[in-house]
Amino acid sequence: MSVFTVTKLSEGPVRPSAATPSETLPLAWVDRYPTHRGLVESAHIYRNVADMLLPAPAAVRDADVGDAAAAALQAPTKKAAKEVVNSKSPAAVVRGALADALVHYYPFAGRIVEDVPGRPAVLCSAEGVYFVEAAANCTLADVNFLERPLLLAKEQLVPCPAPELWPVEPHNCLAMIQVTTFTCGGFVVGLRTNHAVADGTGAAQFLNAVGDLARGLPEPRVKPVWARDRFPDPDIKPGPLPELPVLALEYIAFDFPAAYLAKLKSQYAASTGGKICSAFDIVIAKLWQCRTRATEAAPGADVRLCFFASARHVLKLEPGYYGNAIFPVKVSAPAEVVAGSSVVELVGMVRDAKRRMAEECLSWAEGRTGGRDPFQMTFNYESVYVSDWSKLGFNDVDYGYGTPMSAGPLVNCDLIASVIVMRAPAPLAGTRLLASCVTKEHADDFARRMREDLV
Repeated sequence: MSVFTVTKLSEGPVRPSAATPSETLPLAWVDRYPTHRGLVESAHIYRNVADMLLPAPAAVRDADVGDAAAAALQAPTKKAAKEVVNSKSPAAVVRGALADALVHYYPFAGRIVEDVPGRPAVLCSAEGVYFVEAAANCTLADVNFLERPLLLAKEQLVPCPAPELWPVEPHNCLAMIQVTTFTCGGFVVGLRTNHAVADGTGAAQFLNAVGDLARGLPEPRVKPVWARDRFPDPDIKPGPLPELPVLALEYIAFDFPAAYLAKLKSQYAASTGGKICSAFDIVIAKLWQCRTRATEAAPGADVRLCFFASARHVLKLEPGYYGNAIFPVKVSAPAEVVAGSSVVELVGMVRDAKRRMAEECLSWAEGRTGGRDPFQMTFNYESVYVSDWSKLGFNDVDYGYGTPMSAGPLVNCDLIASVIVMRAPAPLAGTRLLASCVTKEHADDFARRMREDLV
């Protein structure tokens, strides 16, 4: 049996390519939340570069980026792009573009400091983002395109520098990047970003800026906005860190075909007089229903579904704001109600909770919750938490080789009943759900119920 390994060819900090401000920037209330002080790890998988040298995606072609930027986007023909690929490795392209992007997104080159207890801030020191160039001794197909279970250890795909190489504690570091090339010509970008400085949308905005500059645009299409001092700062003390249950959860993946999602959207529209719903609404409604039925929660017991929604539109934040701008959406109902409802009926409950989010968010922002912290969570087997990666923007990142076939988190917490929603890997069309939310005794029944009607 072959042994697949990754060799790190070079590593060290990438600093901004030009001078940047030296200052200490405040973090917003949500940024400072205790659970956000840590690195989120993800893998962004790019196929053989020769197969990915295609015109820019429609979202990029249609963007209002100006004549110079449009020319830069449309210039790389396959022949010209191959010349670029032959002259520079993906790691070299990303490294150079990263240095340029850090001129615009210079806080990412700094560190988190906490001169005042409980008030962490970002010291803009230009020390850089830790960057690793690596090479695998196999093709992406050999490791099943990094489908779970991983055939390469997570630590081989993201930077994990020893203290003597990088004397910064991980929870004070803002970003680390590794580019690993495979013998097939494909590569993987392993990303670690600190949740305290950016939510998923913000981290994707930063990575898209690196992609813009890698493709030759004169500047990022989205101008970064810090503006944390203009974010709501309610006089509400964050609740204590939650206690985590001791749960041994099984990992199961599900792919929802586009045809199934279209059918359920049509059924929802027919039952509501033409209202619309999203693929996300459908997959989490089905998850909630099937999980409740499989776990056989006691009648009368509340079963809960929680996910975070962007509050940028509610709080009227400037375009380009890349800090945490999220607010929890919580749905709760007696187990027998959830178990006895159709997926379409549960979609309606999810949509109702989304509609309530705006007023709940404003109540929090204006300090009208009576001191209650809406971000405080209770983790138990009756609750399931959802992270939506499907529309963050990671799937649009193009370094000149096309967009990734897949982009999503490397691991899921096996202590918290949780799921991740993401786009199904190309060339599949639809939505993928990565579930770590049931114990072994419930796993088979849960999987059977989830896969009903998917084909």
